[in-house]
Amino acid sequence: MTATPALEAPSEDSRAAAKTLHRTIAVVVIGSVMSVLDMTIVNVALGSLSEAFHAPLETIQWTATAYTLALAAVIPTAAWAMGRIGAKRTYLTALVLFTLGSLLAAFAWDAPSLIAFRAVQGLGGGLLMPVGMAMVMRIADRERLGRSMALLGLPILVGPVTGPVLGGWLLDAASWHWIFLVNLPVGAVALVLAARLLRPDEPRAEPPALDVPGLLMLSPGLALLLFGLARGGERGDFTSYGALLPTLAGVALVAAFVRRALTARDPLLDLRLLGDRTFAVGIGTLALFTCGYFGSMLLYPVYWQQVRDTSATVTGLLGAPVGLTVGITMQIAARRIDKVSPRRLIAAGTVIGALGMALTALQIGEADVPAWRLVGAGMVMGVGSGMVLMPTMTTASRDLPKDRMAAASTALSINAQVWASVGTALISVVLGSTGADPAGFRVAYAVAAGLLALALLPAALLPGRRR
Repeated sequence: MTATPALEAPSEDSRAAAKTLHRTIAVVVIGSVMSVLDMTIVNVALGSLSEAFHAPLETIQWTATAYTLALAAVIPTAAWAMGRIGAKRTYLTALVLFTLGSLLAAFAWDAPSLIAFRAVQGLGGGLLMPVGMAMVMRIADRERLGRSMALLGLPILVGPVTGPVLGGWLLDAASWHWIFLVNLPVGAVALVLAARLLRPDEPRAEPPALDVPGLLMLSPGLALLLFGLARGGERGDFTSYGALLPTLAGVALVAAFVRRALTARDPLLDLRLLGDRTFAVGIGTLALFTCGYFGSMLLYPVYWQQVRDTSATVTGLLGAPVGLTVGITMQIAARRIDKVSPRRLIAAGTVIGALGMALTALQIGEADVPAWRLVGAGMVMGVGSGMVLMPTMTTASRDLPKDRMAAASTALSINAQVWASVGTALISVVLGSTGADPAGFRVAYAVAAGLLALALLPAALLPGRRR
């Protein structure tokens, strides 16, 4: 009779852990949906904001740049903040900053004030993803991590599909204020749920001291690097002082941080994680694939609006099938990664993604190519992307110790942000140098296809099926 409670205890513990995990995932998904929707909506609204504030588009584009730079500056502090005040408090702080920034942006009175308030949003948005991912990675056991990461990929399904359509409707039916006000109810719900559902966690018994020299190297270095890449991409020229100097300064600061991180006792970001072969190979795969995939995302709306003269709403609708394909495939692949060979699944995804991008390149140079053919090629690329992105993150971090998950999620976030910016700048320069005509788009998509194909090299070194 005494054996029964002992046998039932693990089942009760398992149910409690699963409940905690599902609550955490629900909170993180809501916060991420808010962040992803905001980014996609604002990108659609740049033209309307330029008219509303009587400012040139080059000035209004700083609303996106300021957000990205704040994002890059705060991401490196995520692991330290979690160790210092706990993951729950850090996540609540991120939600407050993002929601407050949305409220302030909705009542901006000119372009400079809007840019400043978007930077406040970026400070919150930069912490949402690494902190949310770290909380899930800490709670999920290794057999559930793939399914958990699949659920974290839901915002990628919702945002790109819903954001452009919702943004266009809000601008047409209401005003630009609502592209920011729409975040307030979502932010309020996320705050209430986070306060009630997230498991309280205490800071580390010996909280780490802030690596001030490392922070002064990495955060400004990333911001300068991304700024230089953005300027070079916008102007189609990396040799101008406005692009070259910040890029070189950013590279120098990041290189100095890398040297410090490999020798300091308690660095801001633990780069010794790269000593783990699976994590290093996963980072390399994601770097190349992210560069090509996110770099190509700027081509789709520009092609349809400038070459084919379609409206923003129609362009958003044409992109919806691709976004749905990415999200649905990601849900399936991220769940299967717990049971199949990561090497085979992710390598197959890189091949399919490169094939879809190459099919787009081959067709887009034709005059008046039917829309369904380009959408179909984009959906093939979407299948490959869904098989690569979240499954690679899961594989890279699954076997790391729990106490290194915060550092791993921070490194993955920085890796994604940097290489997405590199890809965007590179594809912008290619398109600018070849001309924004069908032939130029063909070359730009071919370059993106080549980057996806290169990701096959590190993907082939990922581990096989787990025993």
